[in-house]
Amino acid sequence: MSRTGCPKSELILTDEEREQLCHGTTSPFAAFNTADGTVVSSIHRRRRSLEFQKFLNKINADVPDELAVHLVCDNYSTHKSPTIKHWLEAHPRFTMHFTPTYSSWINQVERFFAYVTADLLQRCDHRSVQALEADVRNWAKAWNETPKPFIWTKSAEQILESLKRLLQRTPDAGH
Repeated sequence: MSRTGCPKSELILTDEEREQLCHGTTSPFAAFNTADGTVVSSIHRRRRSLEFQKFLNKINADVPDELAVHLVCDNYSTHKSPTIKHWLEAHPRFTMHFTPTYSSWINQVERFFAYVTADLLQRCDHRSVQALEADVRNWAKAWNETPKPFIWTKSAEQILESLKRLLQRTPDAGH
């Protein structure tokens, strides 16, 4: 059983099949606190600057005013739009950091999304977008009841050395 109580499915689905079963799409946003493992999450039907700004407002309301907020984001254009740049100028405690292209694995919130996928999305069949969104919200709430920070088990040097070895044995992997 998963945290949401959905039985594990015996059916293995591709991403496309899972999307078809969900009968729609939704856009999750999450900010992962690397110190304590808690997450601020928000779900929207679209993934535009307007929705991202709503998410930033939620983070701003949830995080104590005396704390600086550092956000690690991918290079999705929504994160760099004029609307967001203007919002960031008005909220100087927020600093955006962008992962290099094809480096989303660096961002610990991606590990959180992998947990959501493995523990919830691959185990349940959602008959509507509303049901999917409710389950994701409940899953995130349950996560925050016993949060788990992610701890790197290797140093940056060890990770970079491992990547270097991978690139050496992978044809056409270098840029």
